[in-house]
Amino acid sequence: MAGLNPDTPLPTGITVHQQTRVLEVAFADGRSFRIPFELMRVYSPSAEVQGHGPGQEVLQTGKREVELTALEPVGNYAVQPTFSDGHDSGIFSWDYLYFLGDRQDELWARYEQRLAEAGVDRDAPMAAPATGGACGHHH
Repeated sequence: MAGLNPDTPLPTGITVHQQTRVLEVAFADGRSFRIPFELMRVYSPSAEVQGHGPGQEVLQTGKREVELTALEPVGNYAVQPTFSDGHDSGIFSWDYLYFLGDRQDELWARYEQRLAEAGVDRDAPMAAPATGGACGHHH
């Protein structure tokens, strides 16, 4: 989990827009980002998505329609969203939200590239995760 960068401005407001499926985050430096739920879901900082090292990331697909069903504060530094597909293990620190908002064009491009390399469609349903105690998590 990314440590908090002391230079990251704190959010002054977080609004969940269910209709447009974006999380609007306003920061103290005056910037405001509209981060699509799909981007948050695809780039969730959880081990389930990121894996346990470079190259271990699990490519997420079929998340275009994903909704944010809950958003819980974590201390004074993060939020933990629950998505409509049941994913709820990602903890989004303020600096990670800022990163997602600030670099979303680049992140979308990287996502499209990964989809193309894997030969899968963005809207393809996710394959069921292989069961097995590889990383010792119980869901």
